[in-house]
This record gives sequence, C-alpha cells and structure tokens, in this order.
Amino acid sequence: MLQPLAERLRPQTLDDYVGQKHLVGQGSILRRMIDSGNVASFILWGPPGVGKTTLARIIAKTTKSEFHTLSAVSSGVKEVREVIEQCRREAQSMFSAGRPILFIDEIHRFSKSQQDSLLGAVEDGTITLIGATTENPSFEVIRPLLSRAQVYTLRPLEEADLQTLLDRALTLDSVLSTRKVDVVETTALFRYSGGDARKLLNILDLLEQSAAAGETIVIDDKTVTERLQNNPQAYDKGGEMHYDIISAFIKSIRGSDPDAAVYWLARMIAGGEDPEFIARRLVIVAAEDIGLANPNALLLANATFDALQKIGMPEGRIPLAECTVYLATSAKSNSAYMSINDALAEVERSGNLPVPLHLRNAPTSLMKKLGYGVGYKYAHDYPSNFVRQQFMPDKLQGIRFWRPCDNPAEATMLSRQQSRWGDNNHGN
Repeated sequence: MLQPLAERLRPQTLDDYVGQKHLVGQGSILRRMIDSGNVASFILWGPPGVGKTTLARIIAKTTKSEFHTLSAVSSGVKEVREVIEQCRREAQSMFSAGRPILFIDEIHRFSKSQQDSLLGAVEDGTITLIGATTENPSFEVIRPLLSRAQVYTLRPLEEADLQTLLDRALTLDSVLSTRKVDVVETTALFRYSGGDARKLLNILDLLEQSAAAGETIVIDDKTVTERLQNNPQAYDKGGEMHYDIISAFIKSIRGSDPDAAVYWLARMIAGGEDPEFIARRLVIVAAEDIGLANPNALLLANATFDALQKIGMPEGRIPLAECTVYLATSAKSNSAYMSINDALAEVERSGNLPVPLHLRNAPTSLMKKLGYGVGYKYAHDYPSNFVRQQFMPDKLQGIRFWRPCDNPAEATMLSRQQSRWGDNNHGN
C-alpha cells in the first residue's frame, strides 16, 4: 500500500529538514547539541505539522541512539515504566552508542502521575526525554519535569519553507515526479496549509489522487479551493482534523455563534473525540475568552467536566451542549488571560525582583529585627477594608497588567478600583 506523501517525503537528516532555522540552522543551539552528540532532555512546543516528530527521529538517527516512542493518548504509567526499564538495559549495554531517546507525543495529555514516573529516569540520565506538545508546557507539564527539560518553541512554516516543500515534492517524490504538474499560483495552497507541512503535502496528495492518470495536475487557487470543499475528510482524532475542528469549535464560541459551536461539537462527538478533551477545552475557553465578563462561565464549565465524568457518554453530550451554548452566548473578556501573559513576560524580562520588606513574612525574631513586615497595613483595620500601600516591587511601580474589557461586569470592577486607587488603578 502506497504511503501518504507526507510520510514518503519525511526528512532523514538535518540538512533535509525544512524550517526551524532558529533551532537547527548552522550554529543554532539544537544543532550544536546534536553535532556534539550530547543531547539533553527537552520539550518541543509548536503547532501541528511543523516537524516535532521528524526532528526527534533525526536526532536519534544522527546520534545513533535507540529510539522509543510513547503516545500520551494510549500509554499509562505501566507502559512508561516498562520502556524506561528497557532503556536502562540498553544504556548499560556495551553495544549502546548513545543514551536511549524516549519520545513522547502529546506529552501535555500525560497525567501528573505519568509525568512523575519520568522524573527519575530523566534525572539519572537513563533516558534523553524528547516531548512534543501543541499546548503551552507552562500550564500542561509539571514543574519538576520542566526544570529538567528545556523547552524549545517551533514556529509555523514560512512561505519560503512551504515553497521548498512543494518543489521537493514535485521533483523528488516517486509519484508526483512522474506526473505532469502545472503550478499556476500557490496563494490558496499556502493559505490552506497554514504553516503546516503535513497539510501542504496532504493537499498535494489530494490533488494528485483526484486527477486521472495522464491528466495534468493543475495547482491554482480555484482548483485547490474546489478540491478541499468537495472532499471533506473523515474526522481523525489523532490527526490534523482533530486540531482544525477543535479550533473551529473554540473560535465559534469566542465569536458568539452558538449554532456553529454546537455543530463543531457534534462533529467531534460523532468522530469519537475524547469527551474529556472537549470538556477541558470548555474550561479553558471559559477562563480565557469569557473570563471576568461572566465568572459563572468557569463554574458551569467545571460542573460540565464533573457531570461528564459522573454520567459518561452518550448522556454527557447534553451538559457539553448546554455549556457550549452558554459560553457562546455569554459576554466575552480576555482581560485575565492577557494580564497573566503580560505578567509572565515581565517576570521573564526583570527576573526575581525582591519583595518589599513590609510585605515579607516574619516568623522569626531575626526577620523582625531585619525589618520584615514592618510598616505593613492590615486592610481590615481601615474603613471599607482598604488602605493604599505599595504591593509591587520597587522597580515595577506604576506598571499595569490588568486592563478591563468593555462589559458591564468589568466596568463595575474598574469603577471600584478607581474609587480605591484613583486613575492609576493599581497597588503601587
């Protein structure tokens, strides 16, 4: 059986790898690590189809390391321990060229206990862990594992990268290189690819398969658009449709269209998507996109997750639909989401600034003598349970992270803050 084009063209060396020059280009951090043969554990964070799995395989091949893979979707603690034990035997073998590599796809789906089971093997060097995730590791990967594994961010492929892939497919692929192809324009091809190499190659596969033997394969905006619209793909909960449909689902909720949101929910349910995955996304949407405009949204999303775990499917579709409609029709705000992102960026810039003395805890007499806690004003001792004082580090006085959105709930919050702090509206 003929393999898909994306698999036929999977790069085997770093020189054939397309994109991510900031990580694997000459002189880059990962390139130097690979060339030295001393690869430390790391996590690759990026969207689908940008080369996470391919890069892990190339590293194993280049360093002549044994390569093991686990999927967070189908592997439990037992499977993790079994593969670690196998890696331990390999690492002790006289025939071992390098430390075994354990590649975990979708590591963000591992539970805390599953991630905990990796710590010892990573710490003692039994394995080199390479994780791949489409989710922010800061929220999805436990802190002890993050402290042992550097995070590298992969970017969507640029147009020049997509053009390289197109040229390579037309000249090197065993099938396309034998066909007559007329490339008229690539705007739609690249737009629908969205920086995803797998999508680009899948579209080329579709164009090739829909053209009769001996017929010229035409690549232009009209043909690409028609082929994609007339050939709906089956839902693949492990592939690109998984990401496309959950993206459409989230954006429909964010865009306040309950009908579209319920439709995409139905597509996922009918396709066999993990209902708890959907429920987790609803919790995230409730916090990220509804937020302070309607805090009850987060309560309902959590209740939906809880109800789903209690009653299961198919009845679980009902609270999922209820929550979906509620979130889609709710007022929207991303002010909390933006505030923590801005604050994290500031922490990255300014580092560990000292806590003002009057805010520090003083459990010992020595700390009290050093001035810890001196001058702190207990809010409940003052009228309306509020008193102005400095809460930010000295170097960050005047900075603001929370910027309210335009909705009645946050208008009330802003008014209350202005009555306390004045126009500055922050505790400095």
